[in-house]
Amino acid sequence: MRQIPLGSTDTMITDYCLGTMTWGSQTPENDAHRQMDMALDAGITIVDTAEMYPVNPVTPETVGDTETILGRWNAANKGRRGDYLLATKITGKNAGFVRPGQDITAATFTAALDASLARLQTDVIDIYQLHWPNRGSYHFRQNWRYDPSQQDRAATRANMLEVLQAAQDAVDAGKIRHFALSNESAWGTAQWLQIAEAEGLPRVQSIQNEYSLLCRLYDTDLGEVAVNEQVTLLAYSPLAAGLLTGKYQGGAVPAGSRMDRNGTLGGRKTDRVFPAVDAYLDLATRHGLDPVHMALAFTVQRPFPVSTIFGATTADQLAHVLGGLETRLSDEALEQIDEIHKAHPMPY
Repeated sequence: MRQIPLGSTDTMITDYCLGTMTWGSQTPENDAHRQMDMALDAGITIVDTAEMYPVNPVTPETVGDTETILGRWNAANKGRRGDYLLATKITGKNAGFVRPGQDITAATFTAALDASLARLQTDVIDIYQLHWPNRGSYHFRQNWRYDPSQQDRAATRANMLEVLQAAQDAVDAGKIRHFALSNESAWGTAQWLQIAEAEGLPRVQSIQNEYSLLCRLYDTDLGEVAVNEQVTLLAYSPLAAGLLTGKYQGGAVPAGSRMDRNGTLGGRKTDRVFPAVDAYLDLATRHGLDPVHMALAFTVQRPFPVSTIFGATTADQLAHVLGGLETRLSDEALEQIDEIHKAHPMPY
């Protein structure tokens, strides 16, 4: 693994990050705690969670359970809290599981942060992220019918200023160290950066968006923003919800898997995705690569700063991932990946 800067800061993070979104649903607490030990022992220095986790499914009854599980590990391992950067997220506007119908405002930002700190049993959150913007997002397969025509620019920017001022208060109080985004667009990221610079408020240091061999929306405009503005991508779903492992090929649906719990994989299961996966699996075979290791290595070799979030339902799966984090793809393999991408663009 490499150490890369977090955004424009002097803080260094590993180019891989442990994800936790199944802790408390598919992953029991004892296994989750084992995963923390394994990841930190392997040298991982950043762990990501969110107040709405676990997923598969997200329910009002389980909101906060993942943070609580991680918090109990923090409490039992007080000497190790300084070994990693902790990233979590305030949930965006939604219809029914966290503060239904409410925007992220200064008040909800502060209340959600305090609740996360309590569940996580820590004094400070290193990276505090907005899970998705109030105005909506083209992520989560909403890009096919994305319509920004009803957005109110002035109201959006006024809200951004309000939230950044709340973030500054949190920094001043020692509750957070860095401000960050998730599921944002190039325009939105640019607005947050411009307002922060103009007002002397906390700068966006990272953006957590989906990125994988099968989902490359970030490659163009956001990639350019990231390079020029020093914003690090925290890439989520690098295995495309398990599709790139090959376990769903040929109509297979392993018992207890994400597809078994969520039949469409959040809209990723399409007729076009399986031929694309076949092409990547064939490439991995030709180059003598494990498909999981190949998919992860691709994400951290992009021409913009990336720390890739990998999750595992079980500790055995995590051991497999950790065994390949030194994988580097050859120029030939990368060129062939681009050819497959041209043949199978945007399969979902």
